[in-house]
Amino acid sequence: MSQKLTMSHAAIDPASSTTSQPATQLADTAALSAADYQHNQQKIAQLLGQLNHIVLDKPQAIKLALSGILAGGHLLLQDLPGMGKTTLAQGLAQLLGLSFNRVQFTNDMLPADILGMSIFEQKNQRFEFRPGPIFTQLLLADEINRSSPKTQSALLEAMEERQVTQDGQTYALPQPFFVIATQNPLQQAGVYPLPESQLDRFLLCISLGYPSPAAERELLQGQDRRELLKGLSAILDTEAVLLAQQGVKHVYVADVVLDYLQRLVAKTRASSEYHGLSPRGVLSLQRAAQAYAYISGHQEVAPEDIQAVFAAVTDHRLGQRFVPAHVTGGQAVQTIAQRILAEVAVIV
Repeated sequence: MSQKLTMSHAAIDPASSTTSQPATQLADTAALSAADYQHNQQKIAQLLGQLNHIVLDKPQAIKLALSGILAGGHLLLQDLPGMGKTTLAQGLAQLLGLSFNRVQFTNDMLPADILGMSIFEQKNQRFEFRPGPIFTQLLLADEINRSSPKTQSALLEAMEERQVTQDGQTYALPQPFFVIATQNPLQQAGVYPLPESQLDRFLLCISLGYPSPAAERELLQGQDRRELLKGLSAILDTEAVLLAQQGVKHVYVADVVLDYLQRLVAKTRASSEYHGLSPRGVLSLQRAAQAYAYISGHQEVAPEDIQAVFAAVTDHRLGQRFVPAHVTGGQAVQTIAQRILAEVAVIV
């Protein structure tokens, strides 16, 4: 359990704190129209409502998933088969109004099956590049850990640089570009663990878990989730997503909140049991907290925003392995991130 907060959004109002926002940041924030901000906030609330109607009883996981997208990061969903990972990814893609491709990863898949390949055209007497399914705004990499490490690594450049290099030529990917990957537990047959370099490219890693009895009853008595997905209409579009990403960047982070973030990071580096967060991980933690605050309708980050995203940002980077509930006898296991949150004070 994380400790009780002693600070809130109200407590770190930039106008009243000793650390004020820089003038340049205030000017940049003013450039974003208040009307656009309010409009986007309404659309985001509507999107969350519809997604909660599709994926039942998982409001926190849904909020984290959308935070990862608006922070400009990639998302890894790990859980047992049939838990709703693919449904969540498809629902996000449709509601965000982005171009979408789904790739079912298998052990015989080659990198060219994802990236594309050059084919010799008899008519023109030259090789022409045929783009693969990765040339989309949102790629669903379903069961990514069923493919070989060679195929998994083919995504590295695309995820980091938003581009693909084939036969010495570099091709830019559409903007914005996101990867939502799903993976099954390592205890299952036919899976290959993702390398640390690949895991580090995912901003957030989320598990859904079993539904509550009430949600399960609604699933049994309600409409098929696939039919509900077909009825979804886009709420946002490319322009709105890019605007929201700009809004996330302008969410203010006070020095006192950065102090708390850095104490958490220092704690990850003080143990011999696991390696600490890298600078990329630290930046990911700040971006995710800003996005979470933005989705919550706040214009500054509070400690509870950092606490809300901390486990999803750090556990997979610190080597925390997903363990299904049946392996632990149904008992919740305290993760590395949860232990760190319990040990680090919000204010010192």
